[in-house]
Amino acid sequence: MIYGIGTDICDLRRIAATYERQGERFARKVLADAEFAVWQARSARWPQRGLSYLATRFSAKEAFSKAVGLGMRMPMSWRLCEIANLPSGKPVIVLHGALKEWFEAQGLSAHVTVTDETEYAASFVVVEKN
Repeated sequence: MIYGIGTDICDLRRIAATYERQGERFARKVLADAEFAVWQARSARWPQRGLSYLATRFSAKEAFSKAVGLGMRMPMSWRLCEIANLPSGKPVIVLHGALKEWFEAQGLSAHVTVTDETEYAASFVVVEKN
């Protein structure tokens, strides 16, 4: 049974402007440790791909927070929600700490998709009650 759905579209120019103002501190705020390592590697090779990666993760976490109905308040937080990729490339949501405990206690599972284009990143999340 569907528990909630969430979608988000993010303007890459807005993410770029925030990154220019805050620098790496912004990426550290939004990204979990494993995501941060991927972001650093992508940014070093091709800064625009690093920016797109940051924007898709930002968008997916916003969509997830909407789907679970918490918004960005505890136990939901940027760094406790990680968007990883399976070897096939499929994006998956990996939760940590209090958010993982809350999510599992509710008997929920989540599905996520992300996409980006030149100026936008978008995400869609479906959360199911098991």
